[in-house]
Amino acid sequence: MNQDARTIARNSEDNDDEIDLLQLFVPIWRRKWTISAITLLVMMLAVLVVLNMTEIFRATSTLLIEQRAAKPVSIEEIYGLEGTGSEYLQTQFELLKSRELAERVVAELRLTEHPEFDPRQQPEGWLDIDDLLGDFDIRQLLPMVMPEDLEDDSLSEAEIFDRTVNALMARTQIAPVMKTQLVKIHVEMSDAQLAANAANALAKAFIENQLEAKLAMSQTATSWMNEQLLDLKENLRLSEQRLQGFRERENLLDLQGVTTVSAGELSGTSSRLIDARRSRAEIESQYRQVSAMKDAGWERLATVPAVLSDPVVQQFRTAEAQARSKVQELARRYKAKYPKMIAAQTELDAATASLKAQVEQVVASIEREYQLALANERSLESSFEQNKGEIQDITRKEFQLRELQREVDTNRQLYDTFMTRLKETSATQNFDAVNARVVERAVIPKIPVKPKKVLIVVIAGLLALFLACGITLLIEMLSNTFKSIEDVEGNLDLPVLGILPLVKGANTSNLPRAFQLDEDRQFSESIRTLRTSLVLSAMDNPHRVIMVTSSLPGEGKSTVASNLAFSLGHLKTVLLIDGDLRKPTQRKAFGLPVGLPGVANYVAHTAEIDECIRNIAPGIDLLTAGTVPPNPQELLASQRFVDLINGLRDRYDYIVIDSLPVLAVSDSVLLSTLADAVIFVIKSQATAIPLAQRGVGHLLQKNAPLSGVVLNQVDIKKAQKYGYSYGGYYDYYGYGEKQKV
Repeated sequence: MNQDARTIARNSEDNDDEIDLLQLFVPIWRRKWTISAITLLVMMLAVLVVLNMTEIFRATSTLLIEQRAAKPVSIEEIYGLEGTGSEYLQTQFELLKSRELAERVVAELRLTEHPEFDPRQQPEGWLDIDDLLGDFDIRQLLPMVMPEDLEDDSLSEAEIFDRTVNALMARTQIAPVMKTQLVKIHVEMSDAQLAANAANALAKAFIENQLEAKLAMSQTATSWMNEQLLDLKENLRLSEQRLQGFRERENLLDLQGVTTVSAGELSGTSSRLIDARRSRAEIESQYRQVSAMKDAGWERLATVPAVLSDPVVQQFRTAEAQARSKVQELARRYKAKYPKMIAAQTELDAATASLKAQVEQVVASIEREYQLALANERSLESSFEQNKGEIQDITRKEFQLRELQREVDTNRQLYDTFMTRLKETSATQNFDAVNARVVERAVIPKIPVKPKKVLIVVIAGLLALFLACGITLLIEMLSNTFKSIEDVEGNLDLPVLGILPLVKGANTSNLPRAFQLDEDRQFSESIRTLRTSLVLSAMDNPHRVIMVTSSLPGEGKSTVASNLAFSLGHLKTVLLIDGDLRKPTQRKAFGLPVGLPGVANYVAHTAEIDECIRNIAPGIDLLTAGTVPPNPQELLASQRFVDLINGLRDRYDYIVIDSLPVLAVSDSVLLSTLADAVIFVIKSQATAIPLAQRGVGHLLQKNAPLSGVVLNQVDIKKAQKYGYSYGGYYDYYGYGEKQKV
């Protein structure tokens, strides 16, 4: 496909994506009277329906449902009325919708005997709703007991009662008032008095149901608590016996005092043990010092800090040092056997012996103190462990005693609580305080709420209007034909050379004569406009060979070709060639006899060209198709036919070829290769857009010189009435009105 064909396809897609609101309005305006009639008819039917509908009245009673009811004592746990928040109110709203309340109201008001609910008492209307509505179930909008529901004689009173309850529940609406504790009870019935009675009865039944529920709950709670009280009393007695038996077995009088004394003894023993361990550690250090020096002699022991720190040792050590100093001093002046020297030596020996004895005594004392400290520590440790075991034993007894005591206290507390609640419940069994009360009783309504007759009629009219408009647009969308210049240019991307009006009551074979004699001014002027458009489209290189074709037969291409030839004949010499060798029409249109030679005879060498051409008007000749050949496509594709066209160019100023439809056969494609201009004819409101696009596409694929489109057989008055515009040409010249010839 070449560039032009792709352009047509692309423009067609673009036009499909765009929505022109004016084009949507045009078909609606065109059929405005039909749409108006349908809308009016539907509204009239709606009026008949609503006039036969039963008027429904709505009665409303208002309840105040408090989240906490007034109670003289705290028994919320028994009644369960301490609820707070939206959950509690929502629960009460659902209780108002319960079937139990509806049954009580039906029984109280004896609704099964009321004509509105008893189908046997319901009168038949003058309009049969079932016939009017067909399969639609009216009970979907207004639940009720229908006569056919009770046609079966086997229906029992229980079944009738059950259906009446369902109908009442369907007519009842619970409407909470936002951000308040108020709730409205709406009941809709055809009987206004009955609707008010039912609304008040529902409110009354709800309050009575609350009272009965409280009484039943109170009685149930009292019975249950009496049973539980006996069990709690027995549990309390058994727990007290276990506590007393444990005390007697363990000889426990004052466990708290024993625990305190034992804890004090353990604390004192622990303190003494700590002191003993500290003393033993100090003495053990001294003991280890002397034990390490014991084998080195008493002189080394005397240097041990623990021994040296003894005052007596220090005193003997000083005496021994003085005696030793005296001996050393005398030894410098006297000999060893000198009496003073002997006395000094004896004194030194005595001092040394005393020091040794004292050192040994101190060492022995350290050893004894260590042994005593160690023995004391072990004794205190034994006493501590014994005291600790006694305390643990006492603690275990204390734990058991307290566990038994807690059991006794718990059982006593439960027993006292249940006893208190039992007394409260017994004291308030007959108390009638409830958490709901009637704020506003329902009054008899004066104005019905259903049906909204005006609204129903208006909605029915609007729906009918929208439906009629939708069907109109659907029909318009399904009608994919050419109706205006915009349709042609938008879908084919080709200029419109002319618009030929529809000549009503005229035979197409007489149209050339009508143009020649100017019998129809509107048609004649359209042909001249087509001629002008064709001539002006090629001023520099005039179109001399002009081919006229269409997508399918019956679109008026032969009429356009013959009238165009007559119009051009007013200017110069013209030859009209009937190129349809399969089903020629030009010979018959001009009243020529059968058997005249034509194109087929000349190409087949059975006749000369002068024998085939006939003069039909001054300056206008006709070359008929001649004898219908068995192989027309081969004749048109022959070189003799090409030479014929080229030769005729020298004899005539214009050659107009009436060819075959493009989509029927490919003869027109062959003829388009010899033409200077191709005119594509489209029948208004008849030629399908896809067919025309295919026909134009075939020509463009062969590079045919398409000059434009002729929109044929246009009903100008009807088109302008429907809103289509043709540039105002016919209105300007006064052709919009009926012309007198």
